[in-house]
Amino acid sequence: MNAHKIADSLFCVSADIAAGDLFEGIWPIPRGVSLNSYLVKGKKTALIDLVRDWSQAPRQIGEALAEAGEAFETVDYLVLNHLEPDHSGWLREFRARNPAAEIIATAKGIDLVKSFYKLEQGLRAVKDGDKLDLGGRELVFFETPNIHWPETMMTFDPASGTLFSCDAFGSFGALGGRVFDDEYDDRELAAYESEELRYYANIVSSFSLFVERGIEKLLPLDIKCTAPSHGIVWRKNPRAVIERYRKYARYSKGGAENAVAVIWGSMYGNTKLGLDAVLAGIEAEGVPCSVCRVPDEDVSFALAAAFRCKALVLAMPTYEYAMFPPMAYVLDIFRRKHIFGKTVLRIGSWGWVGGAKKEYEAAIEALKWESLPSVEWAGAPTAEECAVLAGRGRELARAVKEQR
Repeated sequence: MNAHKIADSLFCVSADIAAGDLFEGIWPIPRGVSLNSYLVKGKKTALIDLVRDWSQAPRQIGEALAEAGEAFETVDYLVLNHLEPDHSGWLREFRARNPAAEIIATAKGIDLVKSFYKLEQGLRAVKDGDKLDLGGRELVFFETPNIHWPETMMTFDPASGTLFSCDAFGSFGALGGRVFDDEYDDRELAAYESEELRYYANIVSSFSLFVERGIEKLLPLDIKCTAPSHGIVWRKNPRAVIERYRKYARYSKGGAENAVAVIWGSMYGNTKLGLDAVLAGIEAEGVPCSVCRVPDEDVSFALAAAFRCKALVLAMPTYEYAMFPPMAYVLDIFRRKHIFGKTVLRIGSWGWVGGAKKEYEAAIEALKWESLPSVEWAGAPTAEECAVLAGRGRELARAVKEQR
């Protein structure tokens, strides 16, 4: 991997993780993901954030460091903005190669260094506004707890205006040889922004209140480059990604988009027939939809769509007296990720008997949804039932429009 120069004596040294693996052991990454570390050089040298031994990431980072004239052994300070293992998992190996480097994190971060990696020496806890003098260059630390672990902080380099934000302002998607936003065309950036939203919904959305607080803290900074630990480094439009994160955070407080996320599963096509009628009703009202079928599409994508949209259609058959199991999993993820305050229509077919309704209502109790009356039917829907379903679709779409 190459060392990508951000400013004088400042480099992005990143590793690409290929598609096919799972992020956090859960979320698919069909476009891969990057693990970005940063090298800052004064008279002394700081490496900001580390990696774990994933797809030979330490080797990739080491090659980039060598291109910048450094090595793991020459680093004076290792700054850990966040202790999640994708940014710290190689710490014991780093310490074995460089026992003299001082490890810097928040007080809670230092506690995690001790508990995760059993290291006790060469540790320094920092707090809001503390500075690290590299000799001719200073780094400033800002605590931003719960974006998205309690120990998280960000590091700012006033000399270049670069904000090292770790998981905040990050995205899924590997980078290849292109690290900076101005190296991508508009179509490519739009694809990254789609993965950025999915990353936010999957990883960060439960902590949106803390995202807003963190952004408020950063407002006085003269940010000329936003450098996260996953995804693109934003030097042309450094505040654009910050503003998108502010927008995503507001999705959690009723500021979602005027659209409908349709999440559905069908065993034999009968639920799909009813869903087609609902979709016709929504289309007649001119409200946009995004459609995800489970389990064909991973819940990760359904979560992103639900997080973005004001309204949901959940279409599922009854399966052995209860919900279709893939949809039950979707609702469990929605509960865990705090998909609150939606306007929702549930529909579905049943075979010899119903039963999904009871389990469904228990599953959504904590989500504070405004629910339209559910529609269920036996087998394939009749023409009359399709007319009712189309009417429900129009009703849901009108509810979205009234929220504008």
